[in-house]
Amino acid sequence: MGECESVLQLPVIDLSSSDKISTANCIRQACTDYGFFYLINHGIQEQLLQTVFHESKNFFSLPLEHKMKLARKGNFGFSPIYAETLDSSSKGDCKETFHIGPLESHLNQWPSKEMLPSWRLIMEEYYQKVLSVGKRLVTLIAMALNLEDDFFEKIGALDNPYAFLRLLHYPGEMETSDEEVVYGASAHSDYGMLTLLATDAVPGLQVCREKDKQPRIWEDVKHVNGALIINIGDMLERWTNCLFRSTLHRVMPTGKERYSFAFFLDPNENCMVECLKSCCSDVSPPLFPPIRSGDYLRERIEATYSS
Repeated sequence: MGECESVLQLPVIDLSSSDKISTANCIRQACTDYGFFYLINHGIQEQLLQTVFHESKNFFSLPLEHKMKLARKGNFGFSPIYAETLDSSSKGDCKETFHIGPLESHLNQWPSKEMLPSWRLIMEEYYQKVLSVGKRLVTLIAMALNLEDDFFEKIGALDNPYAFLRLLHYPGEMETSDEEVVYGASAHSDYGMLTLLATDAVPGLQVCREKDKQPRIWEDVKHVNGALIINIGDMLERWTNCLFRSTLHRVMPTGKERYSFAFFLDPNENCMVECLKSCCSDVSPPLFPPIRSGDYLRERIEATYSS
């Protein structure tokens, strides 16, 4: 299982900085060294973040039969405890989730206004705000990769991006046994391009920087008030020919209830993910063949729910 040896000191990126070149250089360093960083001054008001937490709690505190009326169809809606297996060696993750996809999609499921009157409006507002932050971040990531700042826009990655807001609830009481540790979220790296995570102050998130080494060394990620936690997904690792790192992470039970919400910013489904010119050379040829973004994500998501 590995050891947890320390609290990780992640880099802090200021999205409001006027020195974009310096910011891009810091992002490059963070993505090659850690695959994780904090994002501050992102422009999402604290009041909105707290309202999303409040509305998320309202939903997850409903009786299970009410939540199951919005049960996951495709990649939209509610999944109960143990429905997901991020690590195939575990029995399933001790968390509930709710997925909200692109706002124009007719596949989204929403609690009734009678039950949760302002829920949909709040979630839509947050979705739009965090999508805007993600797009600003993508321009800096392009610069960090020695590309033009509008590179990802030009190739159509951000035209109708496949972006999901995922609300997460980890119950405080988890079943435990001597034979097996029950995880809030078992060890995994995210599948897509970029994840923007907001967490409450309850600990539990850990990362493993050296995913190919055994035993794994796990480090705690501390909560920083007002900051979003950003991490790189497997798709961006693939796109950058493994220059940028997708990092293993997990959520450990702490005996306390925990809420978070992750925003997965992934490209348009038809966007071709092929080795970026700035990330390959004669001595460092492409490690992966080109693949459509949508095909890659579907393969990964289906594996998560088929165990």
